[in-house]
Amino acid sequence: MTAERSVFYRLRSAGIAVAFLVFGGAAFLPFFTPSALAGPTYFAHPDGLPFSEAVRVGDILYLSGQIGAKPGALTLVPGGISAQARQAMENMGATLKRHGLSYDDLFKCTVMLADMGQWAAFNSVYVTYFKPDRLPARSAFGTSGLALGGALEIECWAYAGDDVAREGKDVK
Repeated sequence: MTAERSVFYRLRSAGIAVAFLVFGGAAFLPFFTPSALAGPTYFAHPDGLPFSEAVRVGDILYLSGQIGAKPGALTLVPGGISAQARQAMENMGATLKRHGLSYDDLFKCTVMLADMGQWAAFNSVYVTYFKPDRLPARSAFGTSGLALGGALEIECWAYAGDDVAREGKDVK
């Protein structure tokens, strides 16, 4: 390391230390909140599957992907994409409810479709679970080989901050 770089790094470190002392560390608080420092909290899948149903990190609840299988069964519901989409969303709602959340708390979803030609059929079910002005950000892509030969899988992220009132929220 050159002498100039060494001096730069020492000055930069000193500046950070001074800012910390002057501002009482307030500028750094968002990065060091107790919930963020505690690390992830893993929630076992209620059906004993080999993955967590959700993992909470700070104020975010990451929900594992859901397919159109009835809870407690490893078989898809009959009725094609619409029935599977409805069941996957109901499964997501049950997970949200177990964590005191609702569809209103979802802010990001990723959808995997075995057949992109079923996009419109999926959307017609998906939108019924949200208020028109509270649709989560979403990505979707076509894939093959989904679990159990499913037509779709959806995974979501939810805001689970302590400052959000949880009483009285309805989950469809």
